[in-house]
Amino acid sequence: MAEIKIAAEVRTEFGKGAARQTRRANKVPGVIYGHGAAPVHVTLPGHDLMMALKTSNALLSLDVDGKTELVIPKAIQRDAIRRTITHVDLLSVKLGEKVTVEVAVHTEGELAPGGNLLENVLNTLSVETEATHIPESVTVSIAGLEAGVSIHAKDVPLPEGTTLVTDPDAIVIQVLAPQAEEAPAEGESEGSEA
Repeated sequence: MAEIKIAAEVRTEFGKGAARQTRRANKVPGVIYGHGAAPVHVTLPGHDLMMALKTSNALLSLDVDGKTELVIPKAIQRDAIRRTITHVDLLSVKLGEKVTVEVAVHTEGELAPGGNLLENVLNTLSVETEATHIPESVTVSIAGLEAGVSIHAKDVPLPEGTTLVTDPDAIVIQVLAPQAEEAPAEGESEGSEA
C-alpha cells in the first residue's frame, strides 16, 4: 500500500469552540499518539483526509511542521447526518513495525447451482502485519461450494508477512440451503382462518 502524503498543522486551541472553528475552515481536528510519546494535536485538510480514508487502513505520511510522521487511522468520528469526518485519532507507526488492523473479507466465484445462500458471518478479519504492508482486503474463493460448507478464519489465505489474530476456528463464511416454502395443509386454503 502506498503512503498518502498530507500536510498537517499543530493545533494550539482546544475545546468545542476551537473544534467548530476548525471544521468551518474545512479542516479536521485530530490527535497523533503512540510509541510512548506525548499526544500531538493536529488539524488536517478535510478533503484530503476524506479522500485518503476511502482506502481502509490507509498509511498516511503527515508533514507536521517540517517533520514526517507515518500514521494509520485508529478511530474516525463522523457527523451522524452529513457523514463528514469530525475527528480522527491517528496511531504513529515506524517502518517495519507490526500493527494489528481489521481487513475486509471479499468473496469471488459462484456457489454450486441449486439456489444456495451465502452468509458472511464476519466481514473483517483482525490481522497483524507490517505497518507499511497492510493489505486492503483478503479474498476467499466460494466457487462450487455447496450447502453446509463453512470457511473458517484459518482457511482464509493471507498475504505473506501477515498473521491471523482472529480466532482461527471462527466461521467467516457459510453456505446455507435455500428455505423450502411450506405447502398449505390439506383442507386449508391460503388465507383462511380457523
